Amino acid sequence: MSIHRPSPARVVLLCGPSGSGKSLVAARSGLPVLRLDDFYKEGDDPTLPLVAGSSDIDWDHPDSWDTDTAVAAIAELCRTGRTNIPVYDISLSARTGEEAVDIGRTPLFIAEGIFAAEIVDRCRESGLLADALCLNRGPVRTFRRRFLRDLREGRKSVPFLLRRGWRLMRQERTIIARQTSLGAHPCDRDEALGRLAAAAVGRRPARSTDTAPSPS
Repeated sequence: MSIHRPSPARVVLLCGPSGSGKSLVAARSGLPVLRLDDFYKEGDDPTLPLVAGSSDIDWDHPDSWDTDTAVAAIAELCRTGRTNIPVYDISLSARTGEEAVDIGRTPLFIAEGIFAAEIVDRCRESGLLADALCLNRGPVRTFRRRFLRDLREGRKSVPFLLRRGWRLMRQERTIIARQTSLGAHPCDRDEALGRLAAAAVGRRPARSTDTAPSPS
């Protein structure tokens, strides 16, 4: 039997290019976090997209991600405070198990990942969305942080990481433009933390028509 909370929780969707600092901001917020990277498709899935002109799987394309399962997990967390999610090993491109995520009676949590902007409309239409944020650190800083992180964690081979990193650095402004067009507010780390703090106490974020911050 499902357990229903007195009132549904809401979610802040936190997106941005790979390496932009989403996990760090989420951790610093003090809020419960749902890792959207755990909803990648497995490496033998025939629907996985390829990088144009290459045999590399395009793990930065939304079609490499299980959107419906991610949205269902967010909805269940909002409704009951608990859900089961896959455990995904990026180095193996495979799900290696399942784990429970429990936010208790916390009224707000973060769902962070590079595809978070893809589900802004669905979460808003379901009444689940508190805010949607897109982090921007600048292409060079993001490239360096992403490469060092992926190398340290052994996520993929070094040649793959270099090819992917170079491609993403050239595409970063386009990536941010797409995510903001889907409804995510472009911001740096400090503004993101401020908006998360406001959402945590029930304040609505100020509307803004600003474009993404210029990279330093």
